[in-house]
Amino acid sequence: MRSVTRFGWMAYGLAAAIVAADQAAKGFLLNVYGLDGRGAVPLVGPLALRLVWNPGISFGLFRYDSLWTRWALAAFSLTVATALAIWARRIERPLSGLAVGLVMGGAVGNLIDRVRYGAVADFLDATRLHFPWVFNVADSAISIGIALLIAESLLSPRKV
Repeated sequence: MRSVTRFGWMAYGLAAAIVAADQAAKGFLLNVYGLDGRGAVPLVGPLALRLVWNPGISFGLFRYDSLWTRWALAAFSLTVATALAIWARRIERPLSGLAVGLVMGGAVGNLIDRVRYGAVADFLDATRLHFPWVFNVADSAISIGIALLIAESLLSPRKV
């Protein structure tokens, strides 16, 4: 079996850092700061802190009302993270390593919430920027990672 490439290790390290940052932010805001669902707390400029429990996937899509859907979404997150971990072993480009690490870390961060709390803790409110969703570190990592994967696929030279 082939060993992990250096960009694969980069992806694993970044994923671990994203999970740690995501869970640390949520732990601080929920357990130390005491953020609750009572309203927005101004943060900086147009950003605010607002606790929203998201039982769906990123940005509140595919909300669910049953226990089996919670676990189906958790299983999906685990499957995505596992597939990305397998892919990461053979990554040969730095941008791919960065992108896969971001998505993998974000998927695991939100998976932990779904298993632990039954929903994902979202807390970054940018609605004053006309962005209608409340999100978290993991959601941001997933969005940036997917954007990087798309950009890389569009900008990479085609193999003939």
